[in-house]
Amino acid sequence: MSIPANLKYTKDHEWVSIDGDVATVGITHFAQKELGDIVYVEVETLDQTLEKDEVFGTVEAVKTVSDLFLPLSGEIIAFNEELESTPEAVNSDPYGAGWMIKVKIANASEIDSLLSDEAYKELIGA
Repeated sequence: MSIPANLKYTKDHEWVSIDGDVATVGITHFAQKELGDIVYVEVETLDQTLEKDEVFGTVEAVKTVSDLFLPLSGEIIAFNEELESTPEAVNSDPYGAGWMIKVKIANASEIDSLLSDEAYKELIGA
């Protein structure tokens, strides 16, 4: 199972890539595998400022719908619009083409609460 070392992770199975004061967020390989075939990604929080752990959207798979939780407080500044026509990219490339949102980080100290790749591997038993 792919768990890139250069990313941060949450206990809710989101991954986070930090570039300056912008975080790119998606769901992990483990999460997409557990959900199954993803058919729809909904993010209605674009241009909104949310707190850490608030729901920023949902991901719908064939048999279930799951909330997406914001790993860091901030403003949602971008949504991966490619997912509207190709939501299966979350299954095939969760750490690349399957990214979901970009967030302008409001509180950089929250980054310290994210999991390292090693801690995330321990969490999922990988």
